[in-house]
Amino acid sequence: MLNPNAVKFLDIGKVNAPYRAEMEAAIAEVFDSGWYLLGRQNELFCSEFSRYCGTTYSLGVANGLDALALIIKAYGFGPGDEIIVPANTYIASILAITQNGCIPVLVEPDPLTYNIDLNRIAEHITPKTKAILIVHLYGRVVEMSAVWELARAHHLKVIEDSAQAHGAVYNGRRTGALGDASGFSFYPGKNLGAVGDAGAITTSDESLYLKLKALANYGSQVKYHNLYQGVNSRLDEIQAAVLRVKLKYLDQDNKRRSDIANFYLSNIRNPLLQVASSGVSESNVWHIFPVLCETRDALNCFFEENGVQCLIHYPIPPHKQKAYLSWNHRSYPVTEKIHQQVLSLPISPVLTDLEAERIVEVANRYGK
Repeated sequence: MLNPNAVKFLDIGKVNAPYRAEMEAAIAEVFDSGWYLLGRQNELFCSEFSRYCGTTYSLGVANGLDALALIIKAYGFGPGDEIIVPANTYIASILAITQNGCIPVLVEPDPLTYNIDLNRIAEHITPKTKAILIVHLYGRVVEMSAVWELARAHHLKVIEDSAQAHGAVYNGRRTGALGDASGFSFYPGKNLGAVGDAGAITTSDESLYLKLKALANYGSQVKYHNLYQGVNSRLDEIQAAVLRVKLKYLDQDNKRRSDIANFYLSNIRNPLLQVASSGVSESNVWHIFPVLCETRDALNCFFEENGVQCLIHYPIPPHKQKAYLSWNHRSYPVTEKIHQQVLSLPISPVLTDLEAERIVEVANRYGK
């Protein structure tokens, strides 16, 4: 049981509180309309989100996993096709590949950024490779110039998993507009979070967008006429209405996250903790602030004993999960080290300066 006076890892109620009146008014508008799916709020949110990201199109879907799986399905990738993906990622990135019968080709991360090691991608490209699925993990943008150089040389699609990087910028462009198509999650704890499951796909490819739109709606463009073997994955009107409100404040919320991260970076001085590298300004929206510690579990207990709730993202790497039992013999040492040592410190737009100071004080006192 968490001490009521403890610093919560994430207080979603408190995050949503400043926007509650606007959100309630938006939800009431949905109720009064009597139209709960594929209506005005969905259309407006998709228009606003594509404009925010810098793409021509945005499609609301049920969740982030569906977003990625639908992109792969729309490209027609299937059994025998290989898709390069980071070994260090949340399992959804890989599930989207295997759900389509494709083969995930796991690549180790850069130990400084925790993102895919750009120097290791080329060696994994084969005649069966169809795409590179990059993940902007923990909110930090991948160096996309190197990815695109490889993709163009080998005629590969670039798919972004932007589930943790809403609003992050690379060379003046936001995530969602850095690949051929991008999948977003709006899970409540994300930088842009709904009040339930929700997701979106962004792209500037019109033919891909039209196919995705049909695939997400039972494979249908005209009711009762099914072009494809599609699925049912739609963003409902309530979630779209909530997201429209919160999108207006995303940049200021990300700025607060950045301020807290910079405070941590400047003040956590404990040599037992490897603090995350920051990246270029705006290229990291700090969905998570990770630190590595060889005695991670003891560190986690120490924080808890001192009234700070931390979380582990993630305790078991995908290749060690029972869901992929045939991979369990594989060795990805950099990935495994991260999963054995990583601990996420609280970071959110509503974390106070006093709470951040308390977290730094506890971090610096560990092991003394």
